[in-house]
Amino acid sequence: MRTIPASELAIHSDGSVFHLRLRPEQLADRVVLVGDPARVTTVASYFDSRECEISSREFHTITGRYRGKRITVVSHGIGTDNIDIVLNELDALANIDFATRTVKPAFKRLTLVRIGTSGGLQPFIPIGTYVAAEKSIGFDGVIYFYADSDSVRDAELESELVKQLDWRLNGIRPYVVSADPSLIEQITRDDMVRGTTIAANGFYGPQGRELRLPLADPELNRKIEAFDYKARKITNFEMESSSLAGLAALMGHRAMTVCCIIAGRVDHRMNTDYKDSLGGLIEKVLERI
Repeated sequence: MRTIPASELAIHSDGSVFHLRLRPEQLADRVVLVGDPARVTTVASYFDSRECEISSREFHTITGRYRGKRITVVSHGIGTDNIDIVLNELDALANIDFATRTVKPAFKRLTLVRIGTSGGLQPFIPIGTYVAAEKSIGFDGVIYFYADSDSVRDAELESELVKQLDWRLNGIRPYVVSADPSLIEQITRDDMVRGTTIAANGFYGPQGRELRLPLADPELNRKIEAFDYKARKITNFEMESSSLAGLAALMGHRAMTVCCIIAGRVDHRMNTDYKDSLGGLIEKVLERI
């Protein structure tokens, strides 16, 4: 049995994992993920009780109970690279014995729902809509660093993307992964759109925003909005869903992302006062997780 060295999995002297500063007993099997550390406090305000609260860098965690369910809410910051940190450390907390540094014989499956904000790319996705990323398109490269990524990727849709988008960005190839189907059924019901979400590896250029630097492909967003394959349109932009769905699938966890649309990229509208809409989404996820 392989012993995982300290250079691969750093554990603090108090028994907590390196970045999150959580100990294994502080993690619930149901996990809500949010980007903003302050949003952890917002989600936890719905809890009936709290067990612990830990803050480390951008990673803020509260574990407590909501209507009898034990739930952990964790902030991951911005970007797929942060998801790589958070997913690996959550999986380690659940499935690695910190005393022996070996993988536990019995696998523990986590249920992970990310609540985010997003920009809509279609006229049928107005501001205020809740969009679940049934499929995620990764403009990042995180999943390519892990073995057997092709086992969780949609090769057919990837090829169609490269074709229809006339892909011109050398050194980057978009990948496609699906959220856990049973979790999509559990969370979305009939009041959320099941969409195809792009997880961009940046907020500005990778999402077609042009400030002082010109874009390598100024037509990319137009091609994204026009994409249509087997009645599947690309619904929205965000920045984390692909690595969450992909890494969770490789690890054996159930994961998905659901976002509140706060910007209309087609009509160039933006709602900066979205707290009420996001609160409604938080309540739905806590009820259904």
